[in-house]
Amino acid sequence: MTRQISLIVPCYNEQTTIHLLLEAIYGQSFPRDGMEVIIADGFSTDSTREVVAAFQRAHPDLEIRVVDNPKRIIPSALNRALEAAEGEFILRLDAHCIPYADYVARCVAALEAGKGDNVGGVWDICPSGVGWQARVVAAAAAHPLGVGDARYRLGGQPQAVDTVPFGAFRRSLVERIGPFDETLLSNEDYEFNVRVRRAGGVIWLEPDIRAIYFARPTLAALAKQYGRYGYWKARMLRRYPQTFRWRQLAGAFVLSFGVLGILSIWFRLARGLLGLELIGYTSVLLIAGARAAIQKRDPAIFLGLPLAIAIMHFAWGIAFLWSLVSSVSLLEGVRRN
Repeated sequence: MTRQISLIVPCYNEQTTIHLLLEAIYGQSFPRDGMEVIIADGFSTDSTREVVAAFQRAHPDLEIRVVDNPKRIIPSALNRALEAAEGEFILRLDAHCIPYADYVARCVAALEAGKGDNVGGVWDICPSGVGWQARVVAAAAAHPLGVGDARYRLGGQPQAVDTVPFGAFRRSLVERIGPFDETLLSNEDYEFNVRVRRAGGVIWLEPDIRAIYFARPTLAALAKQYGRYGYWKARMLRRYPQTFRWRQLAGAFVLSFGVLGILSIWFRLARGLLGLELIGYTSVLLIAGARAAIQKRDPAIFLGLPLAIAIMHFAWGIAFLWSLVSSVSLLEGVRRN
């Protein structure tokens, strides 16, 4: 039986959350016989596949298939799932999210109404643990100082945007612009949406389309995540420089700290400017932390939020700059040879 919509899910070692996603899909208001779930697994070493198999046995009325992802990277997982998908519509989800019960129905309705070529909604970001680190990471991942003007994290009115998470689109869109770029280990969604817009398509944010997204559990995991984002964002911007956004000035911000820090060894003016920059930056973060701590009634957020946001900025910025430098060095080496 041909399904109307294929839900594609990249997955690797998600034993703690994959069952939550499958339960949320099973509880969708969209007709169950019109959906299929394609999980592209990178040969998980935990019990992810056993959890999926157990769910399949308990819920035979939901079509679930697992395909292999030998490369173990997200864009290749998405492409392997696309190759196996049979639906007219494609909806990308992640193994660490919980879509609301009307998620699929709203995505299909928005596409059928012609609101956009790729439509998506808003993340309700939640901690993935009970400790203070999980709480402050979730708060930072939803704060404008951490994520800039990314509407899918902040909400707002229905509107055309530059990107959406977990996009839904017609199969014909992939046939028109091509699959996900497997040379990028991150930012594959954004790069896909750049090609949609360059082809004259519209990326549409519908705030009523909502999913719970679990943030990273620790500050170390947050640093790793944003380091990866920064590194691959630089690689993508070399290809599409016109996609630069003001929220990506973290690289220049981090560079200013480094330059002033070096110059301050010899110049009093540089020491003064560095001091002013540190005082201003710290003050803004502490004010944000105080407001968030009061709003959420969580004292840990007062200092934890500034720390998490600073980690996001510096991990992203340092990796972004390193990616630019390494790209230039590689190009120079190629030219010499």
